[in-house]
Amino acid sequence: MTRKGHPPTGHAVVAGAGIGGLLVARVLSETFDRVTVIDRDALPAQGVPRRGVPQGHHAHGMLSRGCEILEDLFPGLTADLVAAGATTLDIQDDVRWYNDGRLLHPAPSQLRGLTVSRPELERYLRSRVADLPGVVIHDRCEVVEPIAGREGVVTGVRLQRSGHQPEDMAADLVVNAVGRGNRGTEWLRRLGYEPAPEERVDSRLQYVSRDYRRRPGDADFVAMVVGHSASVPRGGVALSAEGDRWLVTLFGMGDDVPPVDPDGYHGFAARLPVPDLHRLLERLEPLGDPRRMRIPVSIRRRYEQLSRFPEGYVVFGDALCQFNPSYGQGMTVAACEAATLRECLQDGGRDSLARRFFERAARIIDVPWDLSVGGDLRFPSVEAPRPLRVKLLNRYVARLHVAAEADPVVGNAFLSVANLQAPPQRLLSPGVLARVLRPRPNAGPAHPRLPAREQIPAGQ
Repeated sequence: MTRKGHPPTGHAVVAGAGIGGLLVARVLSETFDRVTVIDRDALPAQGVPRRGVPQGHHAHGMLSRGCEILEDLFPGLTADLVAAGATTLDIQDDVRWYNDGRLLHPAPSQLRGLTVSRPELERYLRSRVADLPGVVIHDRCEVVEPIAGREGVVTGVRLQRSGHQPEDMAADLVVNAVGRGNRGTEWLRRLGYEPAPEERVDSRLQYVSRDYRRRPGDADFVAMVVGHSASVPRGGVALSAEGDRWLVTLFGMGDDVPPVDPDGYHGFAARLPVPDLHRLLERLEPLGDPRRMRIPVSIRRRYEQLSRFPEGYVVFGDALCQFNPSYGQGMTVAACEAATLRECLQDGGRDSLARRFFERAARIIDVPWDLSVGGDLRFPSVEAPRPLRVKLLNRYVARLHVAAEADPVVGNAFLSVANLQAPPQRLLSPGVLARVLRPRPNAGPAHPRLPAREQIPAGQ
């Protein structure tokens, strides 16, 4: 869909062929008749991890809102990925969620998800984007920097192809979607602009992941998420995925992190807040050695606060805001940003595109950023200011997790907000607030028995 029925015109260059860059390319193909995607990696034909995306070895989650947007941008995506081995699921009923050591009450819900590895999802999106008219993907080619004309308007990029001299490529729009390792700050300085203000939080989180063979009857759930807490700063995730695999990621903070030797890895799993994930691993066959990843600092770049920014240039995805990945928000936020960029192009065309996009993207990022940063600030080892608002919110969320053990309506409200399907105000709505604050003298200790299934009452 183009603005007011106008045919696509012009050339856009997207730096980065990861999830974010591919979503941007899909959206831009509606407005530009040529879209060039540049990535410095050799892009594999199969769904396997690649050098530029080291997090591809680890378990990833596409939240409910992200799944909806992907299906809208790529009709048939869910059916295609399921045919390739992915699994659809009810995010409340088919996942075992442990928050603060307490099992969120499973119940049928409207929250739909898809379990698939990040490399396989990227491969699928790359194949769909490559088939779009006017879209070309160049691998083993790096964007060195954007280039600008006399008026400060970005007019293209300088490229460095493997084994060739640098060359310039003209463009009407350049999008920086190169992810966590981006050089956007330096690029802005070279163009004569000040970098965006930054907010940083270092959780000192480390991941270690391992694949296991998945067989029928392994478990009565599709995924398990064991959250870390202030009292036990260790957690883990097990997701079923294509290739008859369980993707298992364990994580810890500070000096209490998972070892990479197999025995130490399983020993760490035994020290999680609940024993269920360790019990699962005890009966699974490993498919490789554990792999470690040090999670970079969470950074939010406030481009919406800049008074000057070059025309013809947009920053997107992890280059705009990179989250603590233990909360599983990054890919879904990128999908929401793609939908917002599409709306900006449809509503106002290319005029002042960056300013309009940054303002709308900031509103999208507010919720997941507050959720993840608020979660990180529960831990004494995280060095950052703790406003009274954050302290009060964390106390309320802790009480919410107690209520969600027995009340599926509370659990659904929490998951709806976490999956970006509902605003955070839903957690403070009169119906949910009353359920959370209801006295529970018989709440009992964390890690209860699995409750019986309950249908969420209509209208809650």
